[in-house]
Amino acid sequence: MENNVTLAGRVALVTGGSRGIGRGIAVALASAGAAVAVNYRSREVEAADTVAEIERAGGMAILVQADVSVRVEVAAMAARVAAELGPIDVLVNNAGIATVRGLDDITEEDFDQTLAINLKSAFLSIQAVAPAMRERGWGRIVNISSVAARGPGSVGVHYNASKAGLEGLTRGYAAHLAADGITVNAIAPGLVDTEMAAPLKEAGVADRIPVGRIGTPDDIGRAVLLAISNGFLTGQTVAVNGGGSFL
Repeated sequence: MENNVTLAGRVALVTGGSRGIGRGIAVALASAGAAVAVNYRSREVEAADTVAEIERAGGMAILVQADVSVRVEVAAMAARVAAELGPIDVLVNNAGIATVRGLDDITEEDFDQTLAINLKSAFLSIQAVAPAMRERGWGRIVNISSVAARGPGSVGVHYNASKAGLEGLTRGYAAHLAADGITVNAIAPGLVDTEMAAPLKEAGVADRIPVGRIGTPDDIGRAVLLAISNGFLTGQTVAVNGGGSFL
């Protein structure tokens, strides 16, 4: 993948980087020169494939296992990345779940789990890496939201709430960290060709996208690089949906 962004000498952590959008982001960051820590919770084989893809292209990457909804695991993850690669300069909060539920079928467990993995994990990860970023006077944080944060979505209101909360978290941290040289932005993908989006793809949603196709993980990776490259961009949510906002 060609790009004009250089992250040589930088260390990046991508949560949920084993597959789909997370893999696309990890590969994009590595292509820009960053050493990348690929976080996974349970899908080690796929995470290892992501690392192998980066290494084949001449990049540097490591695997780091952690449930990012658990504070002690997040702290251990951040410490391991710093020990093996160096201080974390770029954090991409991508870990998430999308458990499809009808309005009357959502359980309290569904709601709590979705908020923990999609929203609380970002809070914990930012809390773990921001102090060192502030000490160095530079950092880039990108949260992966969704068009569901500002629209009806198709997963369920629990998912909508988690992603809307993530965008609020983005703006709050952006306001408080800007003076320390840290930008915080969100990317809100539309339909992207991943395992998670397969049911929507099969339902023909792609036929209604103005650009005539669904997105790819590479599209989102490029958007993340765009957000990272601009030090004057912070507190923003960038919709990457092929013109879906026009519908």
